[in-house]
Amino acid sequence: MSGRQPVLTMTAISKSFPGVRALDGVDFRLFPGEVHALMGENGAGKSTLIKVLTGVYAHDAGSIDLAGQQVSFTGPMQAAAAGVSTVYQEVNLCANLSVAENIFIGREPRTLGAIRWGEMRRRARDLLTKLDLHIDVTQLLGTYSLAVQQMVAIARAIDIQARVLILDEPTSSLDATEVEQLFRIMRQLRDEGIAIIFVTHFLDQVYGIADRITVLRNGRLVGEYPIAELPQLALVEKMIGKELDVLESLDEQSKRDVRAIEAGTPFLQADELGRKGSVAPFSLTIHSGEVVGLAGLLGSGRTEVARLLFGADRADHGRIAVDGKPTALRTPIAAIGYDIAFCSENRRTEGLVGELSVRENIILAMQAARGWLRPIPRRRQDELVDKYVKALSIRPADPEIPVRNLSGGNQQKVLLARWLITEPRLLILDEPTRGIDVGAKAEIQKLVVQLSDGGMAVLFISAELEEVLRLSHKIAVMRDRQLVTELANDDTVDADRVMQTIASGTRHEGPEKA
Repeated sequence: MSGRQPVLTMTAISKSFPGVRALDGVDFRLFPGEVHALMGENGAGKSTLIKVLTGVYAHDAGSIDLAGQQVSFTGPMQAAAAGVSTVYQEVNLCANLSVAENIFIGREPRTLGAIRWGEMRRRARDLLTKLDLHIDVTQLLGTYSLAVQQMVAIARAIDIQARVLILDEPTSSLDATEVEQLFRIMRQLRDEGIAIIFVTHFLDQVYGIADRITVLRNGRLVGEYPIAELPQLALVEKMIGKELDVLESLDEQSKRDVRAIEAGTPFLQADELGRKGSVAPFSLTIHSGEVVGLAGLLGSGRTEVARLLFGADRADHGRIAVDGKPTALRTPIAAIGYDIAFCSENRRTEGLVGELSVRENIILAMQAARGWLRPIPRRRQDELVDKYVKALSIRPADPEIPVRNLSGGNQQKVLLARWLITEPRLLILDEPTRGIDVGAKAEIQKLVVQLSDGGMAVLFISAELEEVLRLSHKIAVMRDRQLVTELANDDTVDADRVMQTIASGTRHEGPEKA
């Protein structure tokens, strides 16, 4: 990029929210005719930086220069008028309007106030033809696939003469063919001089399309790198923030204790289970008394696997067997009926009901399994809740206070208590220790070991490799929505090896043995 002037320069950008410094002196440069990947784990500051650029948030400090002029947008519409357009992961168009109407909404060609429909449709066809997309522009947008809707959103962005195009997780719901179609269009736009910011968690896609990478971590700039000078393993290290040779040593005694638990008979077997646009077909066996760790970067497909096994998402490929018998887990109620429990990573929006009491939240799953016409007697409720409030050391120990008043760690314990009273045979834990203090984290890790020791199967999902290694008998490694390998958690496996597997994406058939 030497000798060229950036179309966008963000200098020393800072942004704080109550109790959180989301961006801390971040610099960012974008050149015409490049695809620039913005990388970082959850909470790194990627979305905040984009929202500051497009005027959703006002920055507390720093400056933004667009094409040689200092700017500070008051909202996305003003940013788009200046040539900065965003296509979001969730297509923000109107499914009940035609393709042509979506492309020109708010900018329809008119004569004396009347829309010139013929001209609008012709211009829409011409614009989409430029992107090699040949569809009927008079059809409702909602009748087309998500991939086509993404292309229409890009077409709209181009037509408003975008100099900077921001693609925020545009491939999260696309299959391989659709991704390649999008990449072909991105290359075409790049060659025409449009600067593209590409936000994704898929490493293979970054190395397949990007020219440069900027890495953020914890709201700070880690660095800006040409794609050829940053190997994938180095990118993973910079995102996570730990060099392989200085990763903290594991608690070996804890590992030995966990590994000594003998796996029982197979409880659940998934055979080529998958869902288009969500996760590629995978096979996974979970035994009674076994802790299976699911490792991978954010966006690698860990949660999607959990949701398929719990019936929260319906698989369109493959089979599941429970206790060796083919089983249809099409809904969470069906999964609960087979003694499968799922603690979501998003306890606030998918787990707990903040307005209900601790007691009411704990009994929710059991009551749902019984049916709402068979209410659990209040005395029985009190007995169960008191048992698990004490067993999990939930504080404060008052079961009648609203659960929203508890700390994050205690809210997580309430969610665990909800499922433990159903006495599941398989407990799926998605990031159960995220955002909680060290003491609560240690208690939950200890509980996982105890449950496994008692014969319960556990699928344990965590972004912290040390935690996965400490608790698991075997580790299934996810990358780019694929289960690429299984590692038997013996003395040959450490964080170094797992990270290299994530970075390389090497696929193996079945568990690796020493």
